Amino acid sequence: MKKQTEKDKLTALHERLSHDDGNVGESMSIGSQKAILKRKTEEMGIHRYKFYVEM
Repeated sequence: MKKQTEKDKLTALHERLSHDDGNVGESMSIGSQKAILKRKTEEMGIHRYKFYVEM
């Protein structure tokens, strides 16, 4: 079995749509969550990530 290295890792960033947010699709809450998650993730030195949105 291959040993996983740091460059092989991919971090999952998860956002979810609030039922209180009346918008359909990618709302402002999703956009805000993405911006916060991206900034915090990069501050932590993590640059390989993928967004997953739950609606």
